[in-house]
Amino acid sequence: MDLSEFKVGSEFSYSFSFSQDDVLTFANASGDFNPIHLDDEFAKTTIFKKKIVHGFLGGSVFSKVFGTLFPGSGTIYIKQSMTFYKPMFVDQGYVAKFKVIEIDSIKNKALVSTEIYDNENCLIIGGEALIKYPIIV
Repeated sequence: MDLSEFKVGSEFSYSFSFSQDDVLTFANASGDFNPIHLDDEFAKTTIFKKKIVHGFLGGSVFSKVFGTLFPGSGTIYIKQSMTFYKPMFVDQGYVAKFKVIEIDSIKNKALVSTEIYDNENCLIIGGEALIKYPIIV
């Protein structure tokens, strides 16, 4: 992205989904082998009735977008808040939405709204991130 376009009010959306292989890879990387994510029979006994995606796997999309797409390469994560409103499921489409709330152009920091919605436009994860973005040269 052209960083001159990164300003208060700038918005960005990113569509994605996760496979069960993604969930297993995340479980192996994080060490979180909670059966709610991996075991069909166990998941059937829960309030969700099927396996769910790790919440932090869902939230990891924010890191991907900041570091590669909006604002992009060189961005540093400082802080992230997340509230998990609903579970995420494998092989379902989601949209991560970003909106720049504040910019400190002296320190090259930005406060950005971070949200994930399902295909019915229900809020799944909501929060805010503080990032340090690359200096525009």
